[in-house]
This record gives sequence, C-alpha cells and structure tokens, in this order.
Amino acid sequence: MTETEFPHEPDLIYLNHAGVSPWPRRTAEAVQRFAEANLREGARDYPAWLEVEAALRGRLARLINAPSSSDIALVKNTSEGLSLVAYGLDWQAGDAVVINKQEFPSNRIVWESLRARYGVEVRDVDLNNAETPEAALCAALDQRVKVLAVSSVQYGSGLRMDLERLAEACRRTGTLLCVDGIQSLGALRFDAQALNADFVIADGHKWMLGPEGIGLFYSRPEARDRLRLNQFGWHMVAAAGDFDRKDWEPARDARRFEAGSPNMVGIHGLEASLSLLEEIGAAEVERRVMSNADYLLRRIRAHPKLEALTPARHAGIVTFRVQGREPAEVYRGLMRNGVVCASRGGGIRFSPHFYNTPDQLDEALERALRT
Repeated sequence: MTETEFPHEPDLIYLNHAGVSPWPRRTAEAVQRFAEANLREGARDYPAWLEVEAALRGRLARLINAPSSSDIALVKNTSEGLSLVAYGLDWQAGDAVVINKQEFPSNRIVWESLRARYGVEVRDVDLNNAETPEAALCAALDQRVKVLAVSSVQYGSGLRMDLERLAEACRRTGTLLCVDGIQSLGALRFDAQALNADFVIADGHKWMLGPEGIGLFYSRPEARDRLRLNQFGWHMVAAAGDFDRKDWEPARDARRFEAGSPNMVGIHGLEASLSLLEEIGAAEVERRVMSNADYLLRRIRAHPKLEALTPARHAGIVTFRVQGREPAEVYRGLMRNGVVCASRGGGIRFSPHFYNTPDQLDEALERALRT
C-alpha cells in the first residue's frame, strides 16, 4: 500500500507531516475525478457531491469520537475555527484566557487580539522549566478564566500534552477547553467525548493527509450555544434549501458556523485521505507513527553528534540538533538533498507518518550529518 499510495521520487524522504503532508494517490485521483466532472458536466450531479460531504462529516466525527456528525462544522483552517470561539464568546473586562509561550502563532494571536478589543487578560504561561507543563497551565486557572486554549501536541518540541489532566482542571474552574488538535488528529487516537472537550479544531493538511483549505471544527452542543455568530449566509440557516423563505434562524447543529458555499474540492480530497486512515485503522496508524518517532529518538540519543530536543512524552514530532552546526544550515542542506522537513523549535523537526520506514529514517539522519 505504501508504494501504491505514496509513489514519491526515489531519492525523496518526506518527513514534514507536521507541516504540509503529501497527498495519497487516492486523494489526487479523487480531486482529478472531481475536476474532470466539472469540466465535462459542471454541477449536474451536485447531489453526489453532497453525499461526499456527508461522508466526510461522518469520518471526522469518527476520527475524534464526536457524538454525531452534526457536531462537525467544516472550516477553512484552524485559525478560522479558533476565531469562531474567540469572537463568539461574550467577553467582559476582567475575563481571562490562558495560553502558553510555546504555542504556534495561530493559537496565540487570536487570543492576544482580545486584549485591545474587550480588555481580556491573556495569561501567557511558559511551559519550560515548570514542574510539568500541565502544572504550569493549571496554576494559571481560576474562576476568571473563560478559556484554556492549548494544542494537543506542541509544534516545535513535539511535547504531547496531558489533555485529561487539563480537562479535569477546567471542569473544576468552569473553564472552556479549546483544543488545537492539528498535530495529533490523523496520527493519534482522540476521544472528544471522554475528554469532554468543548471545542476541537484542526486543519486537514497535516497528519490527516488532506489538502489545505479544509478542516474540522467540533463543538460540544452546550458550548456551541454560547457562541455568538459573526458570519451569516444562505448555508448556515435551518432551512438552507428554501431560498424563497424570508424568515430564518440559524441551524441548531454545527452547520450554523458555515455561512456560505462549501469547499467541494477540499471536501473530496480530505474524504479520500481519511478513507485511507480508516482502512488502516486508528490504532495501527498510531502504533506506526509512535514506532517511527521512538526509533528516531533512540538513534538520535545514541549518536554523539546529535541532540534530541523532543521530550520523552511525545507524539509524531521529533526535533533535534546536530552539534556544532546551525539548524538553519542543516535544514537547507537536507532540503537540497531530498529530505523534506522543517526548522522548528531551535532544531530540525522530523515528523514521519505511518508509511515511513526505519531505513528512510536512518538515511535521513545520515544526510543530516553529512550535509
């Protein structure tokens, strides 16, 4: 299946699934079929497109164990989903939100923007040098904190957060838990119901292996009802197909956050990508992802010229340094020599998926040492 679904160039080693993933073959073919249908007959078979959209919502609901596919909204990206929360809640001066200094900008900027708009206190926690990262975040929670916004996995170091501990702390203080799941969904199993997460948001173009421009926004129904709507259009109303109707109300389910026409190209692509992950099975995907990450860390820690920056509690991201070399220099050399990776967190970030092999990982490390 690996060679069939990921027919990469012979000398290419793709280790940037935490950035932008390559598409599986079936995804490229699904988009090609959709484009060809548009070329030949336009939207004549639009009902079939809606079936693909419904299938995607179902796959996303299963991916995070949401109670229903009606709890899933399709958004453009993580930033849009985070903005739905940040600018949907009723903020009062003196309210607070907790973030951390190690977050990706998408999960910082939107919350920081609330300072000037509403007088919200932004508690920016440093996860480094704390007893545990979770202890630092929990210590910042109190009755004034309306939202704890946190990534399931930190993009730079690869630190895997203990979301269960954070969720329990949020329940004690009445804080909404907003999880940016982009660095775990598609790689690790996720249970939104067991976690009792209020919001889960993620783009589809990383570990889910989909195109850019399509992602999921999950909201627990009780939390969803707390969000004020800021986007309006034909698609978000309860009677979306009744175009002559003059009175309207928002849809009760998550579709209320989808103001206008859907991204059908992205929908066809992401649905195909998730079908591959479902065929393999979430548990098996996670096993392989973690096996690859653990293998990399063992090799890095055993080598005298390599230094691991990723902690023991990790997911699929492995960040490391080559001693005596600038990370930017190593990164440029790797990219020139066919290893697609990223420069993040003060080092080189490798993020192998389920289909990468130990031989590829060994070769990637060799290229890092000799570039």
